Amino acid sequence: MSLAPRAVLVHRTTEYEELVARHGTHGQAAFFLASRSRDIEEVAERHRRARGALAEVTSAVPLTWRQAQVERADLDRFLFAPEDVVVVVGQDGLVANVAKYLTGQPVIGIDTDPGRNPGVLVRHRPQDAAKLLSAAATTVDELTMVEAVADDTQRLVALNEIYLGTAGHQTARYRLGLDDDGGAVEAQASSGVLVGTGTGATGWLRSVWQERSSRLPLPSPTEDRLVWFVREAWPSPATGTTLVAGELAASASLTVTVESDRLIAFGDGIETDALQLTWGQTVRVGVCAQRLRLAG
Repeated sequence: MSLAPRAVLVHRTTEYEELVARHGTHGQAAFFLASRSRDIEEVAERHRRARGALAEVTSAVPLTWRQAQVERADLDRFLFAPEDVVVVVGQDGLVANVAKYLTGQPVIGIDTDPGRNPGVLVRHRPQDAAKLLSAAATTVDELTMVEAVADDTQRLVALNEIYLGTAGHQTARYRLGLDDDGGAVEAQASSGVLVGTGTGATGWLRSVWQERSSRLPLPSPTEDRLVWFVREAWPSPATGTTLVAGELAASASLTVTVESDRLIAFGDGIETDALQLTWGQTVRVGVCAQRLRLAG
């Protein structure tokens, strides 16, 4: 007998909850903010909207379905099942946070604060949840993801971008190689390498692209193409600045061979979940075969 679908509602602790947890009570949190000329009511109102949206989405889950909730901090310990429909209730970044833990389950993004969130990934309103749940498996966009695989089998998947460099974003030393450029390799010293998708082209990747007035065409979220940038490459007798930006087709990859005591690779801004790389190790970055199935 097949199991009924399970709606997994993903949310995060609100700023208000974090403030109260840090200061003990609402009154103490309000006093702390007031001492800095801030009003707690603004934060409390966002909290009420977020919790109201979560309650509305919860009530929209069909009675015949199973249901679970998971907070962002617990995602790495939560076991997603094949029959799950994942409902992200919060900000765009929360969709990216959950993406790497999924294996094809459809995702619905619910915006809890329209006008404050860009709404790139949380595209829908709480009142639309019932309709979206009934059609979640049929009306989806398949968004391209990026993956990094180290020579010791460590693997990292991200929806927006992967950063390779030092934990403190200081000078990283490595050799950069390209599969699709005649095997070109260059020793570099930089503040890191950024490889991203079309979804990531709305965030950190786009800021780098704009800052250097790049002529590279940014990919669309569903396109099997990545773009990459070397951040602040430093020219010296031993290091070059020739390979500082480019594109990666679906079959291509960027290779980084570590020439520092320690480098890391992390995805979507989450430095606490990173590949740990040491001198001589190699990591390859390219298009991931896995896709995020996001309700359109």
